[in-house]
Amino acid sequence: MRASSLSFQAAVLFVIAGMAWGIGMAITQNHAPMPAHAHLNLLGWVSLFLIGIYYRLHPALDSSRAALLQVWAWIAGTVVLVAGVGLIYTGHPEADPIAAVGSFTILFSMLMFALILYRRERTEPVKSPLAVPAE
Repeated sequence: MRASSLSFQAAVLFVIAGMAWGIGMAITQNHAPMPAHAHLNLLGWVSLFLIGIYYRLHPALDSSRAALLQVWAWIAGTVVLVAGVGLIYTGHPEADPIAAVGSFTILFSMLMFALILYRRERTEPVKSPLAVPAE
């Protein structure tokens, strides 16, 4: 599996869960877990989808093990962070270590992404796949 495909598929699952959760909050009029809902949508949908776009635009990276590991770490970190934040904001402050583990996993994944991105930028000439020469 390619990193971009995994990113896109997971992002869609995350946004469906986020939308369902938002509807559930509206129906119950209980918006206490809103910070977790926001983290789910921003990390799970927006950020993960953008990561997938980057990998799709760079096919050599898209098929690399490093990229796949980075995406899996992002997915795991998102799940753990959202669970921890959700528990905290619904009256379970003892879940703070869960949120912390998720946060550090996301940070680790972003550092991996930065390493992958900067290593590529230094070693490959800049070529835009979107640029077309004028005729």
